[in-house]
Amino acid sequence: MSALTALAQVQAMSTGIAQPLATVRHCHVPETPLVLVPVKLAGEAAAPLAVMLGDTPREPTLLIVPQPRNRDLRFAFAASLAKLVLNHIETSRGAVEELPPGKEGEERIRYGDAPQLLVPNRGGVGFLRLLGRSTRFRSTEGPYAVDPAVPVLGRWLTWFADRHDHPGSSLLHAMTELLRLHWATGQSSVEDGNLAALLGWIDPPDGLDGPAAAARAEDPVTCPPAGPATDPTFDNEVLAPAIAAYDRSGRDPRAEERLRAAVRSQLAPTWELMWRAVGLLRALPEAASVAGRWERDRDAFTYYHQTFGEAYPQARRDPPVRAARRLHDLERAQDAYDAQRAFDDPLVMAEYRLSGQAFGGVVAECEPDRLDETGRRPKLRPHLRVRTEDPVRLDAGTAVCSAARPALKGRIVEARGGTVLVELTGGMGRKLTAEPGTVPAVGERVCFTSLTDGSWGTAKFPDREDTPWTHGGPPAEYVPTDEDAEEDWS
Repeated sequence: MSALTALAQVQAMSTGIAQPLATVRHCHVPETPLVLVPVKLAGEAAAPLAVMLGDTPREPTLLIVPQPRNRDLRFAFAASLAKLVLNHIETSRGAVEELPPGKEGEERIRYGDAPQLLVPNRGGVGFLRLLGRSTRFRSTEGPYAVDPAVPVLGRWLTWFADRHDHPGSSLLHAMTELLRLHWATGQSSVEDGNLAALLGWIDPPDGLDGPAAAARAEDPVTCPPAGPATDPTFDNEVLAPAIAAYDRSGRDPRAEERLRAAVRSQLAPTWELMWRAVGLLRALPEAASVAGRWERDRDAFTYYHQTFGEAYPQARRDPPVRAARRLHDLERAQDAYDAQRAFDDPLVMAEYRLSGQAFGGVVAECEPDRLDETGRRPKLRPHLRVRTEDPVRLDAGTAVCSAARPALKGRIVEARGGTVLVELTGGMGRKLTAEPGTVPAVGERVCFTSLTDGSWGTAKFPDREDTPWTHGGPPAEYVPTDEDAEEDWS
């Protein structure tokens, strides 16, 4: 936890209301996200009990499994869920955009939009990941055939779960993570995992402060858990008898309807909380870099949609080269995401100013036309002396850039006596005279940081057939097996 976050939490506890950690919204929220509130049977890892879903607050769809231990009912539920999710995916593509040809001259397209899935918490993400793994290998032929939509759903859920691991992606979000990214409460991080308690601090009802609203929200009778687990008292006193009654009735529709009503009572409060949270996020202005990250999400969605039928379902384990490449991509994305958030948001940048990775102040001296003539050709190298009160922990020679305009590059020449001498090295045009407005003037407030967006180069990895012996040598071509299709329900 950073010092600024700790301070915000102390202030939240003192004032009784959550404190902002951001001035802008660092995620994309479309007009019609697909909200899902899943729950599972207690004691079972991937036995779905129900899911409430829809892309508008009104009239959500509720799917239930009246007997989660029954394989046929589970996969009938998966088939119904698949039709709704896949329909949302298909209707969220938008118009096709034609892009400039790639390096090899091939034609490229990008869908104008992409689907977004929202679940209440990290447990919901884990449940979708496990549901994807347990359905994507299902056979559509033979004695245990499932609806053809079931393995398709499994592959898409697995893909969404993988994109959730990608820093900055907005294709699958846990609502508690989004809210904690933008607000700090006066409770612990474990308590922040309760969506109702978290919203109690951020947007308490009239007449209540954050602690009182959070305490009321932790009552499972008033605010049932947001899934995928259910309240133990509900499980023992309501759910178990209702399932037993359904079994004894021989699948009587009336018994199923009573079970459905009981499950709906547990999911409806969380459904309302999800859309309330969506409204709070939409009220924040979108950060400048969100659009670019959403474009990359749309690129990924377009590619996967276009190549969906050309490969086997995702393997349970990546081969060595693919795993190394994915880790490298995730690290690059995290590096870029951290920098973009800081450039977009002064509150986020304040974290780096406190840690010494950035400094802000006023330009005290400026040499906008200074030339470096030590080389074969003179180079434009203006000097800025910035007066700052921030703790500067950047050594001489450290590369920095302007937070307001990251294209403006420089390096630290010296830092002493509350001033920092910066030599500008790029972002001022190609001439020996800086373009108007590119060099900060005396008296102007500036902020420089060692963070850079896209500072990592592209790593080179061996081809699949050149996997070194230290990593097992070239792996065999992946083909799904019966072992992949084994169910792990508990």
